[in-house]
Amino acid sequence: MTLDHYRGTALAQADTWLTLHDDELRRRAVEAARDHDVVTLVALTLAYLTQQGSSGVLTSPRTREAYALGVAQYLGHAAASAINVLRPGRHDAQRYVQAMLAAGRAPAGVQLKVAAAGCLYRALRWAGATEADPFRDVRVPRDPTSGLEKRPPYTEDELIEVLEHADLHTQFLLLLVAHAGLRISEALALTWADLDEGARRLHVRSGKGRKARRVAMSARLARATRQFRVMHAPGGPEHARYRRPGRDPEFVFRYATPQAARYHLGQVFKQAGVDFRGFHPGRKYAGTRLLQQIRDFGRVAAHLGHASVDTTRKGYAQLAADDLKDDLAGW
Repeated sequence: MTLDHYRGTALAQADTWLTLHDDELRRRAVEAARDHDVVTLVALTLAYLTQQGSSGVLTSPRTREAYALGVAQYLGHAAASAINVLRPGRHDAQRYVQAMLAAGRAPAGVQLKVAAAGCLYRALRWAGATEADPFRDVRVPRDPTSGLEKRPPYTEDELIEVLEHADLHTQFLLLLVAHAGLRISEALALTWADLDEGARRLHVRSGKGRKARRVAMSARLARATRQFRVMHAPGGPEHARYRRPGRDPEFVFRYATPQAARYHLGQVFKQAGVDFRGFHPGRKYAGTRLLQQIRDFGRVAAHLGHASVDTTRKGYAQLAADDLKDDLAGW
């Protein structure tokens, strides 16, 4: 089933549920659960996120999309397995987890699907449709393989090869990811006012968890920023041709979605003969190279915008296996 995504604001979508009388809210939720109505139950879950979620109306579009897909997947499983959504059996939720693992889905992906399904049931309880909480005690096994092993950073040689094939536009984007360590959403949200190439700093105004931070630029990124500003900023010779209609000229990049950025950067990787594995291997390159240089997980975590050093340690940066050999040489 293809979801018909709501195109209004998150608050407007929530209001279509919040304005209902409690009895009508419950009736619609019960009816949707009975019929395995994916579109209605996704809308109910997103309304709950907007009204009762920890981030409320500020929940990121990416989180909303992930939860929508997760709810749709669980409902598809429930329909195929003849699960009563409002009165699931006590083994049904754990069986869902085992089915995903048996199909080859990674534990981290399974955990995200469980979070989405759990949110669906919180929304149903919020609507008064059920008291069921089947995912409360579900267990998802931990994956012992580190994130760096599963999805390693780009190598120095790979980045050099790609940068040699990149035009000014894609070179600037790649350096923001691989030198400044920005998430792609952070890079695409940059405005011209956020860039200070003279001081070799940039301002991320709303990173993950809506946290702002200042990020140092490498010398090469600062040069690329100056060149990009000269050509593409308002008043520059390429601004009119570069600017996409409908995109506010204050933003640095002409496109707003990771999908568009993936297409453009993927083309350059293809020309360079390098496998494009997404944007995170670029962030991992920044983390690993910086850690090997300064040997301080805390500072690397701050550069990447991680709330926990453990996140950096487990998935983004590692020291070489023989890192202590010089220190032990005199023992």
